Amino acid sequence: MTKDEHKAKDHNAAKTQTFLDGAYKISTTDDARAFYDAWANSYDDEISTNGYLTPVRCAHAMARLADDLTRPMIDIGCGTGISGLAMADAGFTSIDGSDLSAAMLDKAKTKGVYRNLWQADLKQPFPFAVGTYHFIAAIGVIATGHMPPETIPRLAHLLDHGGFMVFSLNDHTLENPEFEANLHALVNNKTITILFEEYGDHLPGIGLKSKIFILKRN
Repeated sequence: MTKDEHKAKDHNAAKTQTFLDGAYKISTTDDARAFYDAWANSYDDEISTNGYLTPVRCAHAMARLADDLTRPMIDIGCGTGISGLAMADAGFTSIDGSDLSAAMLDKAKTKGVYRNLWQADLKQPFPFAVGTYHFIAAIGVIATGHMPPETIPRLAHLLDHGGFMVFSLNDHTLENPEFEANLHALVNNKTITILFEEYGDHLPGIGLKSKIFILKRN
């Protein structure tokens, strides 16, 4: 490897760490949109380099529990489509996606697994009616600085009865007890049942783990 190639490799490694660090420091919607627009071109390579496992974990668990993989799914915060691709590989056939970043959505389109894609600020009212989707996926998106704890009940209440929701909370997010408190409030009032819960690898390249949940609407 030449000296210039070494420099390029070191530069790319530094950029990867900068993006990953920055992802957990976002505080506003405008900052998030600009950040992910800038990250879109290198996102897949950088995340894959760090062994991003949560989408596959979620997809495999959801496919084992789902009643009919042909029913419609919405992939909330779909990014470049890594999560949708994992769901398609697991057997789901009717997947729509939404994301804050137009540049991320352009990349998601190239995956060829989505029926429809649209740009949306999901801190605003969700742009679909209760029961539109039998499956809701929010993988790596309900997180400190991205979507607040009350996102969990907001999404759960959009499921039809008998519908399923899968989502993840990374280590940074689990430090805030409000996220799991919102979840357990739904259990206590019998809105949902937790069918699956697992703590495991998220981004092993940076030592980050996540807890994934699968819920069923009562």
